Amino acid sequence: MVKFSKQFEGQLVPEWKYAYVDYWQLKKDIKKIHLPNIDNTPTLEQNNSLPNTLFSSLMSFSLFGHQHRNHEAIHVHKKLSSSASKGDMYETELLDQFADTDATKEFFACLDLQLNKVNQFYKEREKEFLDRGESTKKQIEILLELKTALQQQGKGAIASEDSSISCTISSDEESVKDRTEEEQLQDNRADDTEKYDVPFTKSPRSDDMGKSMRMKKEDEKMRTLSGPVINCQGKNLRINIPLTTPSRTFSAISYLVWEDLMNPSSKKCGPEGSKLHVNRTKLHHAEKMIRGAFVEIYKGLGYLKSYRNLNILAFIKILKKFDKVTGKQVLPIYLKVVESSYFNSSDKVMKLEDEVEELFIKHFAEEDRRKAMKYLKPQQHKDSHSVTFFIGLFTGCFLVLFAGYVIMARMMHVYRPASHSVYMETVYPVFSMFSLLFLHFFLYGCNVFAWRKARINYSFIFELNPTKELKYRDVFLICTTSLTAVMGVMFVHMSLIANGHSYEQVKAIPGLLLLVFLALLVCPFNIFYQSSRYRFLSVIRNIILSPLYKVVMLDFFMADQLCSQVPMLRNLEYVACYYITGSYKTEDYMHCKEARHYRDLVYAVSFLPYYWRAMQCARRWFDEGQTSHLVNLGKYVSAMFAAGAKVAYEKDGGAGWLCLLVVMSSAATVYQLYWDFVKDWGLLQMNSKNPWLRNELMLRQKFIYYLSMGLNLILRLAWLQTVLHSKFEHVDDGVTYLFLAALEVTRRGLWNFFRLENEHLNNAGKFRAVKTIPLPFHEVDVED
Repeated sequence: MVKFSKQFEGQLVPEWKYAYVDYWQLKKDIKKIHLPNIDNTPTLEQNNSLPNTLFSSLMSFSLFGHQHRNHEAIHVHKKLSSSASKGDMYETELLDQFADTDATKEFFACLDLQLNKVNQFYKEREKEFLDRGESTKKQIEILLELKTALQQQGKGAIASEDSSISCTISSDEESVKDRTEEEQLQDNRADDTEKYDVPFTKSPRSDDMGKSMRMKKEDEKMRTLSGPVINCQGKNLRINIPLTTPSRTFSAISYLVWEDLMNPSSKKCGPEGSKLHVNRTKLHHAEKMIRGAFVEIYKGLGYLKSYRNLNILAFIKILKKFDKVTGKQVLPIYLKVVESSYFNSSDKVMKLEDEVEELFIKHFAEEDRRKAMKYLKPQQHKDSHSVTFFIGLFTGCFLVLFAGYVIMARMMHVYRPASHSVYMETVYPVFSMFSLLFLHFFLYGCNVFAWRKARINYSFIFELNPTKELKYRDVFLICTTSLTAVMGVMFVHMSLIANGHSYEQVKAIPGLLLLVFLALLVCPFNIFYQSSRYRFLSVIRNIILSPLYKVVMLDFFMADQLCSQVPMLRNLEYVACYYITGSYKTEDYMHCKEARHYRDLVYAVSFLPYYWRAMQCARRWFDEGQTSHLVNLGKYVSAMFAAGAKVAYEKDGGAGWLCLLVVMSSAATVYQLYWDFVKDWGLLQMNSKNPWLRNELMLRQKFIYYLSMGLNLILRLAWLQTVLHSKFEHVDDGVTYLFLAALEVTRRGLWNFFRLENEHLNNAGKFRAVKTIPLPFHEVDVED
């Protein structure tokens, strides 16, 4: 039977962990309560227990047959707090003489604190979701009015993509700008009160915040495609479409250029105002945003229901333990208080959930409840035992093929210097590329497993679809299957060469292997994890066009992975050159190394991942306005210079390039180590309860953090191999470079866990368990 503490920890919302009842602390307080020693020697009172029992039974009833009320051990007082936002406060008074009075007082003080904390947190989250629900319902009303106006404009016909509504501009942009700056200032004040501590405290000024401020969170402070204030259907509106795609970004830029340069007089409106067209495309984007907001609100309401039920159960369990230890009956007394408290008696969440469900079915699911539930309550796929079986099967096949390949390569002396140079220059880059790729993928599967064990909500952080995300078993299955296929091709290729076939006869095998994997990656059919493949391609597209796309966590996380896969990208560039230029027909593998334009391409490939990551930092600074993104941008710029110096030294050599390489790489390494240790691991926290680390850690064994930092330091210095020219004895340079590249991939896989831990703790510190979707329509007052 699973202990309740394990069940409780497994079912709570990770981002709200510190807002739940501190069940573990209450258990510790109960252990401090000691019962008096009971003498087992029979006494006269014990021998006469039967008459005493009968007498007490008779005395327990009055003359009217009613049982006397037992003497209560506690009494819980309900008091009004000084702040209206905190609601009712509870304080327990001990009425009976306990065996250990101090420990009992400490237990009930902690219990009251937990009840007050739960009530306050529930009240705040409830108000937040109620405000979001009210705002989103108003958005639907505005959307329906605009759709109706659009249909009337088209005389009842289905509007085309170009059809639009003509709305009148009723206020100039200056008032909008002033209002936006005021809201931004209020948002910053609201964020300052968002931190949570026990006992729960909050400034009274936060009670006066408007609904709009509660809707906006720190991660939604982005620039939007906001037109002037428009008057449509009697409402003064602004339509805000986030700049999340290149088309919207270009539209915003062209709009600003047109307004500022081509038509400056349009900023001020005449008595009748000018015209602004709201077309069907904008309404489609607005509808999509409102639908996403409803889904997140429904998810948050489900979390609140779970929060209430788990806390009720925790109170029951801990009070039962107290009764068992002390022999008192305080469970019925205190449980009545808990059941009548705000977080259990309020039914606003239930009503709002039913209302949201009804509105979603009506407006977004065409009155189809089953279709609506696919969005509101997506069903996760259950793990299949067949997946585990095939993981084991392909792992065994890979190990057998790998052993056979190593034995055959050893017998043919393939990896010795100056032997089989054709193999090392034409075939080995393909196989080493796949080795690095699937090593990285295997480490990602290990990370997913570790994140789940540590209760890190990686699905929420990455904004993954819970029904389509890859579980760690799926990752391992893909990894083992792919490695088995690659190793099988390598074994067959080596066997053909060992049997006397020339390189000319088998030269197409590595290229065909690469084409097969590329074809599977872009395969349009719903096979081989189609949704994950397309999501991967979309993330790569966002990275390449990073300044034009809004940067989310998954995008810059993947860009960081590419920074550790520069050797793989260089191998890919070389293999593409070898086959595209037709060099494989003439076996002229030196053409791709000596041609000037291909050598220049090596420079580009070496620093492109760092350039993409730097552009993402610039875009995040543009969207969020935080200077820390500019500091992070400097780190990747330094890495770009270090990568360029390394490539130049590898090509030309010379003392000058060596000095430049040492200087640039040393500066970049110090920069990167500072960011890793201070920002990601939280090192140098002098006043932390964990020596030199941050206060909150997901792993209980602190030595893992210090060990990881030591390994990170060592692996960050792998670039010294380029300076020292250290090689393995009797091994080709390609094997050495592959080993060093594998160390960098391993370092990145280790870093990934702590990066997500840091992001999870940031979300937990602000209790962000669901996304806050920005809403498209904003009503404004023209007099402001």
